[in-house]
Amino acid sequence: MSSLAEKLTSIVSVHFRAAGLDESFGTVRMSDRPDLCQFQCNGALAAAKALKRPPREVAQDIADRLKAEPIFAKIDLAGPGFINLDVTDAALADHLAALVADEQLGVADKGAGKTIVLDYGGPNVAKPMHVGHLRAGIIGDSLRRMYLFSGYRTIGDIHMGDWGLQMGQVISECARRHPEWPYFDAIFSGPYPKEPPFTFEALEEIYPTASKACKADPARMELARHATVELQSGRPGYRALWRHIVDVSVEGMKKNFGALNVFFDLWKGESDVHDRIGPMVRDLRAGGWALESEGALVIPVARNDDKKEMPPLMLYKTDGAVMYGTTDLATVAERVERYAPDRILYVVDQRQSLHFEQVFRAARLSRIAPENMDLTHAGFGTMNGTDGKPFKTREGGIMKLEDLIAMGLEKARARIAEAEIGRDMDADEVEDIAHKVAVAAIKFADLHNNRTADYVFDLDRMTRFEGKTGPYLLYQAVRIKSLLRKAAERGFAPSGNFVLHDPDRALAFVLADFPDAFEAGLRHDAPHHLCDYAWRLAQQFSGFYAACPILPEPDESLRASRLALCALTCRTLEKTLDLLGIGVPERM
Repeated sequence: MSSLAEKLTSIVSVHFRAAGLDESFGTVRMSDRPDLCQFQCNGALAAAKALKRPPREVAQDIADRLKAEPIFAKIDLAGPGFINLDVTDAALADHLAALVADEQLGVADKGAGKTIVLDYGGPNVAKPMHVGHLRAGIIGDSLRRMYLFSGYRTIGDIHMGDWGLQMGQVISECARRHPEWPYFDAIFSGPYPKEPPFTFEALEEIYPTASKACKADPARMELARHATVELQSGRPGYRALWRHIVDVSVEGMKKNFGALNVFFDLWKGESDVHDRIGPMVRDLRAGGWALESEGALVIPVARNDDKKEMPPLMLYKTDGAVMYGTTDLATVAERVERYAPDRILYVVDQRQSLHFEQVFRAARLSRIAPENMDLTHAGFGTMNGTDGKPFKTREGGIMKLEDLIAMGLEKARARIAEAEIGRDMDADEVEDIAHKVAVAAIKFADLHNNRTADYVFDLDRMTRFEGKTGPYLLYQAVRIKSLLRKAAERGFAPSGNFVLHDPDRALAFVLADFPDAFEAGLRHDAPHHLCDYAWRLAQQFSGFYAACPILPEPDESLRASRLALCALTCRTLEKTLDLLGIGVPERM
């Protein structure tokens, strides 16, 4: 099924083609001025420029041809050559009925038969997750949901940092503190303990201590580097201790991401491709792509048409250490071999854009990535505090993600108490509502911003039940659910025969616009298009609810039609929020 705007585009394009013009000029979109018209086509202006004819003359020719189409109730010209279009109520009613019957709500199955791997989350093991991981997780998870809804086979990979210098820093710090542990006994033959010798809370203290010591003392840094090499070379005790570090860290990650309704199909890290690196580098050398440069091994990726310096991708440092670019390139190779994706999408801080450009160029140059496979870096901006600077704790440190979630939950509980929600509910239901409100507040506050923009995180504002907030959208969805329950109790049912008056039409056109809003979000890998749509739909329903009698409506057919609009609004709003990773409670 196509959107209403797409249906109109297909009709108008035929008439542009019949007039000897390119059919691309026939694009129709929802009007920016609904007080003047429902839809508009502006292609006559561009067509006229190509033909060197007056735009209004071209527009009039197309408008005259369109008068033969029964779907249009009105066709007007405006300005220098804009074509304004209204559709008949019958056409709009038929489209609404089709939306009701369509599980996809008009969204085309464009991803059928295609596979996309989404790389998002990206926390480092042994370190506490902080607010910097929020954006990667929730943007990536929303995009995964969107691609899945569009028919793609989706593979979401957290891609942890579990193989770099921080591992050597933690292992060497543990060796300094606990030399008696069997992991550091070179002649110990095992088996090593099954239970980790530390908690995640202990790791949260060990890593920063080790990192600080290494920065202050070159000898201490050398120990960490040596431990990293020993780990990557397969020293059994170090591998066993590293496994504990990863397992304990993943447990904490799952707790944090799970609290935000963020999920992954794969829990892989850089270590998963370690055994691929040696053979890959040998092939890169043999192909002439990897070269020695000042003691390091690099892949030159600069092009003659580059407008700025493009450094080579470094595979090995002078000390033989593996670089992020090496593991990322090997990860591309693994994903190509295992999943044959049509696309790999990296949801990572946009400050890493140079790194990904280097990796993508190296993958293409070396033919690790097939020519027909798309590699995209969907970068994002920073989350700032109300002072406009990167979000921190009151003490000036980086806030842990679990603390941010706890703050959101505490604020949500307070808002619920203020609104006197839950007086007839048990404690578990109230807590579930508080959790959904907190998640809606945090995620919508982030996702409604353009992905590439920095934004201000203001917990007080985002937890309100009014304004452009997640809790407001939950409130509207729950209000519709309550209305539909009351209707069912009185024996009133929605009808597939839509009766449309002015307030009904306004809501109907917003409902018809869902596929186009979804398509814009998918095309730009930008969930904020869905956020804007959800807000627009909720606002339009609020106006409809205020203007139209629903349950008190005496006309049975009109009441049934309006209940159908309510049901479709609820379903569309819930689906939009679900695509953002936001769950809706049954009542509030």
